Amino acid sequence: MKAPKLQAGDEIRIISPSNSLGIIAPEQIEASLRLLEGYGFKVSFAEHAYEMDQFSSSSVRSRVEDIHEAFRDPAVKGILTTLGGHNANQLLRELDYGLIADNPKRLCGFSDITALSGAIYRKTGLITYSGPHFSTFAMRRGNEYTVRHFIRMMMEDEPVLVQPSAHWSDDAWFLDQENRCFEPSEGPYTICSGSAEGIIIGGNLCTLNLLQGTEYMPSLKDAILFVEDDFESGPEVFDRDLQSLIHQPGFEQVRGLVIGRFQRESGVTRDMLITIIQSKKELLHLPVAADVNFGHTSPIFTFPVGGQAKLTAAADTVDLLIWE
Repeated sequence: MKAPKLQAGDEIRIISPSNSLGIIAPEQIEASLRLLEGYGFKVSFAEHAYEMDQFSSSSVRSRVEDIHEAFRDPAVKGILTTLGGHNANQLLRELDYGLIADNPKRLCGFSDITALSGAIYRKTGLITYSGPHFSTFAMRRGNEYTVRHFIRMMMEDEPVLVQPSAHWSDDAWFLDQENRCFEPSEGPYTICSGSAEGIIIGGNLCTLNLLQGTEYMPSLKDAILFVEDDFESGPEVFDRDLQSLIHQPGFEQVRGLVIGRFQRESGVTRDMLITIIQSKKELLHLPVAADVNFGHTSPIFTFPVGGQAKLTAAADTVDLLIWE
């Protein structure tokens, strides 16, 4: 099940299912608002979006109410999350999945939002989207790729052949918008050759793994797994998190693996990642590509969780086609 494409004039609701909008600088909120309004969207904010507790979040009740109201409101066509965080999985037992299924909307965010995306897809079949947060649109430089891919996935009908960005960054842009550090992109590379087509499942790996053993874990049958993690996931952590996913029932039916670009501070280098992947016999027959434009570096493309992907990983090229 997928929600209708967004159109100019549609309303997008901003919700804070993880970190609060209250931690975002007012000028950045205004910048994100201006960009979305420039594409013709009407932007509204959830009642509790700014509510903030000692965890830079808000109560389960407030966050659940905002999600339900966003899906319930017939004027709302798209839903953007404020930011990631650490606690979106607190909401999963409190959500009315029947309400969500009856009122399909385009929900987009990444990182901790993987818990919501995976659970909603598992419980309702509704495609959700791993892509920019509302706060991401405040980035003044180096954000064109992210915005363009968001618009293509949300508003246009054609499949998206994902091209690598010319440059990428891993800096704290939200602290200093002027003194940015951009690096040339060499594009994705192949770890295991092959081609496959299947259902896109995944997002942030350590968050996806929170769903293991629960009723919210998506099926891995015929999956093309998209996984990424942030600077806190060093080689040892990524290795064991990936191994945990491999141990899940049904992993033998996975068709391919796409790995997002790691942050420098993670210490996961190309050689280290190749060693990790090649140490796992369950992956050696799958096409595996890495250093793809999604995750906690910039820019990123938007992909549909529950949508479709065709991955072709050859010795010197990686082709990735995604569609709903």
